Amino acid sequence: GECIMYEFKEEYKIGIDFIDEQHKVLFDIADKTYNLLKNEFIIDKYDKIVTLIEELQQYAKFHFTAEEEYMKRINYKRMFTQKVAHDAFIKKMNDIDFSKIDENQDEYILSILKFLNDWLVEHILKSDKLIGK
Repeated sequence: GECIMYEFKEEYKIGIDFIDEQHKVLFDIADKTYNLLKNEFIIDKYDKIVTLIEELQQYAKFHFTAEEEYMKRINYKRMFTQKVAHDAFIKKMNDIDFSKIDENQDEYILSILKFLNDWLVEHILKSDKLIGK
């Protein structure tokens, strides 16, 4: 099979099923975007890629809201820190300027995906894991 670059690994599980599922979806969309980017047979892929990145933006918002509501329900102590991190991420994702994707389209999209992946992994392992505890 092909190498999955953006993959939800076993160690990313925090033990709360719906959150794990939602994290998996985020990795899946990132992976789809990456595979599309690397696909040499699709000539005009940028509309599709933009659509996928918009899907990521929407889904991240949906996921953070769900996660924050859960934290509220369990009176989670680090809720505020989480919300600040989530909001910063959303802002960064919303600042993506597709009109800037010109000559370095691939590079730009890869940098978005790399940011997303690094942020997710770091955030899941350092912050979300604590919710599960």
